[in-house]
Amino acid sequence: QVQLVESGGGLVQPGESLKLSCTYSGSSRSIFRMAWYRQAPRKQREQVASIARTTTYADSVKGRFSISRDNTENTVYLQMNALKPEDTAVYYCYVQTVTKDYFWGQGVQVTVSS
Repeated sequence: QVQLVESGGGLVQPGESLKLSCTYSGSSRSIFRMAWYRQAPRKQREQVASIARTTTYADSVKGRFSISRDNTENTVYLQMNALKPEDTAVYYCYVQTVTKDYFWGQGVQVTVSS
């Protein structure tokens, strides 16, 4: 059974940092792409960052967020620096395999508030 286990969310003040992690297990299928999405209240889910052969970022997080992956551990990370109140959202991990199956994590809450 495929599992995506996320961790690292929390409450921080503006300007502070958080690091999210997500570990994929339960399948022998190789990973093609890993990504982080977020959904704020009353807004659509949006892609924040993606990593496959290259990395991509939403314009709103460029220069502040960094996505990385550890292929040996099937883990993807999202380092979030200089956090702003508008970064407040539930963050979801996403994994796409080489066979084009995809899976979502359960989501972690990130709240940026003074």
